[in-house]
Amino acid sequence: MKELFDTIRLGNLELKNRCLRAATWEGIADASGHINDEVMALYRDLARGGASAIITGYAFVLKDEQPNPKMFGAYDDSFVDSYKPLTDMVHDNGSKIFLQLVYGGSFTWFDTESREIWGPSAVTNKISGVTPKEMTPLDIQTLIEAFGDAARRAMESGFDGVEMHAGHGYLLNQFLSPFFNQREDVFGGTSEKRARILFDIFENIRKKTTPDFPILIKLNCSDFMGTKGFTFEECLALCKKLDAMGIAGIEISGGPVFRAPKTEKETTYEVTLPAQDSYFSEYARVIAEAVSAPVILVGGNRSVDTMEQLLADTDIACFSFSRPLLCEPDLINKWQADKTVKPRCTSCGQCFTLDGNSCIQNREKAA
Repeated sequence: MKELFDTIRLGNLELKNRCLRAATWEGIADASGHINDEVMALYRDLARGGASAIITGYAFVLKDEQPNPKMFGAYDDSFVDSYKPLTDMVHDNGSKIFLQLVYGGSFTWFDTESREIWGPSAVTNKISGVTPKEMTPLDIQTLIEAFGDAARRAMESGFDGVEMHAGHGYLLNQFLSPFFNQREDVFGGTSEKRARILFDIFENIRKKTTPDFPILIKLNCSDFMGTKGFTFEECLALCKKLDAMGIAGIEISGGPVFRAPKTEKETTYEVTLPAQDSYFSEYARVIAEAVSAPVILVGGNRSVDTMEQLLADTDIACFSFSRPLLCEPDLINKWQADKTVKPRCTSCGQCFTLDGNSCIQNREKAA
């Protein structure tokens, strides 16, 4: 019987338990995306807090495409030496670390007037109001190479793996969606063609890293827009294909942003931050039954009892946490000592701001 504090492997990488810190934009890197003392302090707390692996806040892979201020970068070789103190420190404190890689696309509010923003098609984003430039084949190849180069830098700087961010409304998620992707070339049309950019990025990363370097992917189980968006059936088929290609782990989320699943009918773009436990678990359960790669469930993981029941009843392998670890970086240690501990996080959603993400309870204490 699986236990929450069992060891688990993502590819050839052994983790000390099934609890990971989910990627979270903190908004504390410097303006160019390099780390500083504030980043080191936060990640020291996370590494000491018991999570078996930390997935960083997302890192932008092209210098001129930064979807949020003060986010991590990975767009040139200066980051190799910059990240080494971070990866060494995390390892010294007993955790592993993955660099999440992203191209934001039109899901952005930052510096939208002075830079060229790419999209699969020139479709206005109803959340941000941004209309991107439709990418040319050369643009797409440039981006594919940029993801591969960023992954190579991550490996050289000591990261244990990378995660491709293909969820939450960012560019790779948009390629998967027929709402945003109205292309008629090899990168649009059928579900398989819309996913081609992900396959090409995976292969480019594999070419530029070692054969056993773990590559994870974060996906929406559905965009919850009916047939206008990326559906669960398409997600399941994509996961099977990525599994066959050798993906080391699949993190399942949903919606263009953190949002509770409603139905497979078209929904508005209103942001919802649900309070119920493990709210994408039914989708993750079906995916986990269909693939051999470990499935990581993110979203609403608050109760050890619920998670251990999911471990007992499904093939879900791991759980990742964002808001609870913003509030309590040492929550995993607390659970290991006493599984009845209730998280301080109340799922209020006030941690997510355009100025960065931090728990309002901690901000009030510091005030």
